[in-house]
Amino acid sequence: MENIDRKYLTKGIDNFGRSRILVVGDIILDQFIWGKVSRISPEAPVPVVGVEHETTMLGGAANVVNNIVASGGNVLLCGVVGDDSRGRELIAKLEELGANVDGIIVEHGRPTTVKTRIIAHAQQVVRYDREKTSLVKPETANRILDFIHKTRKDLSGIIVSDYGKGVVSSQLMDGLRSVISECNLPVTVDPYVKNFPLYKEVTIITPNHNEAAAIAGMEIEDEEGLLQSGKKLLSNENCRALLITRGPDGMTLFEEDGSITHIKPVARKVYDVTGAGDTVVAMLTLGITAGLDLRTSAYLSNLAAGLVVGEIGTSTVRLDDLKELVASHFNSSKQQGGGKQKELTRNK
Repeated sequence: MENIDRKYLTKGIDNFGRSRILVVGDIILDQFIWGKVSRISPEAPVPVVGVEHETTMLGGAANVVNNIVASGGNVLLCGVVGDDSRGRELIAKLEELGANVDGIIVEHGRPTTVKTRIIAHAQQVVRYDREKTSLVKPETANRILDFIHKTRKDLSGIIVSDYGKGVVSSQLMDGLRSVISECNLPVTVDPYVKNFPLYKEVTIITPNHNEAAAIAGMEIEDEEGLLQSGKKLLSNENCRALLITRGPDGMTLFEEDGSITHIKPVARKVYDVTGAGDTVVAMLTLGITAGLDLRTSAYLSNLAAGLVVGEIGTSTVRLDDLKELVASHFNSSKQQGGGKQKELTRNK
């Protein structure tokens, strides 16, 4: 069993305000169309949704930014939007948060990525995407790298949020590696399966179990499959650690010294996993840049993810909610186990 020091964890959370994190990746606008279904269409065997209202939220790399701001950190965003109304809407939302948007490039001829979800009776009926997934223009990538080089000395860490929409490329990652070598910055990656070979010399990668299985080329149907996949991915020497998120089964952290830490789930109800990966990578990086070790940072990200999956639609965890969540979880664990944290088990 692995104990988590509450004072150490709380001190790390209090240091979030000192972190200055650069998020680079695919910026997405999440659109939600809310309504009710009362009948089946006479034209085809599909439900007819009577639309009641619509909402839009920050998605992809922009939702990672949203999570960092909500939790008290400072953040800059690099990515691409189109010269369209949705791109302007995204930038306006980010500016309202107080995020630095100077690294966002408007690429003409490329639409802003929009994911539209139709929700009826608290259930997602269908999703449709408007996007272009080819790589951004080389000059666009160069402008992103120029911005990163200009701001690198003021950064605490970097997050690569890769949704496979064209921002993350070998050109971008080669440029990032030069920044890493100059400034010794921690880099966390929320990966896209096909781009896994690009993530070299980073600190930690956070695939979900399906992504980990696809990247490793093997099934994860039990703990043995999980351990084999994690060890295989870590042995590729792309990163110093690997955090596999496992949905209702929690998370497993693999470290370069051979340590394997299983983190039990905390979510009581799962309504929507939209954006949960964004919360994980944001909270994990905040923890690392605030001085917490990997296991404590992973534990914290697990708590936060357990909260957001209990909400419909992309969600974040505010700093006050996070502190309350930690306090209530420690109190609950104390009542159940005599004061010892039972969320982490460690193998080596």
